[in-house]
Order: sequence, then structure tokens, then C-alpha cells
Amino acid sequence: MFTAHTTQAGHMFRFGTQFTVVSLVGALFGCGGSGGYGSMGPGNPPPAHTVQATNALLFTPATLDVSAGQTVTFSFGSVAHNVFFTAQAGAPANIPGNNANVSVNRVFATQGNYTYTCQIHPQMHGTVVVQ
Repeated sequence: MFTAHTTQAGHMFRFGTQFTVVSLVGALFGCGGSGGYGSMGPGNPPPAHTVQATNALLFTPATLDVSAGQTVTFSFGSVAHNVFFTAQAGAPANIPGNNANVSVNRVFATQGNYTYTCQIHPQMHGTVVVQ
């Protein structure tokens, strides 16, 4: 099924199945991508200072360096974790509970080394170094 169109100059153009297929393919490629972490293009980039609590029962990175006043995002995957900081002046609030599939932000206002542990998985340790 083709539709013919003639321009004022007398040139004839055919539109039909080929045009439809090309349009659909172009639309699919133009709208591709998940917009999530690691995708190209304008999406929401991951926070600059993120600690991930992984399914492998590790905090990554194990040590994170930030400047005083910066926010650290603790990202919890499908396995439940929590974050308890060693008691010291300047340490942010703990992240208690069973956190899965969420992210929680903490501001580190004071210089120092802040160690933390997952109480669900005591072998999980990490440190935020604040300059």
C-alpha cells in the first residue's frame, strides 16, 4: 500500500511501508536507553559521593573521601542492610532498620574519620574520611 504525493515541481514521492518502517526504527533508537546509572545522555547521574551496600555483603567503596559539609548517599540494593557509626563527635545519625532498594543521605559536617558497620552483617565495614 503506497500513497503517491506530487510536489509543485512535479516530483513524485512514495510514502508507505518503507517510510513507516524507517520511522518506527528511528523512533525506537531515538527513545532508547534506560536513563539510569551508566546510560549515556541526559539522565539523572548518580550522586557524586555514594557508598553502595552490595549483595556481596560489602560496602563499596570501603573508604570514601569527601569535604566537610558534603552529602554521602548510602545506596541499599535488594539485600537489607543498615549503617551504624562508631560513636564520636561529628558522626551523622545512624541508618537503622532493614533497608533494601532505597538510598539514604547523610551530611558529614565535621572533619574526621567516621567508621561504620552493618549490624545485620557485622563483617561489613566502611569509613568516610572528611577533609
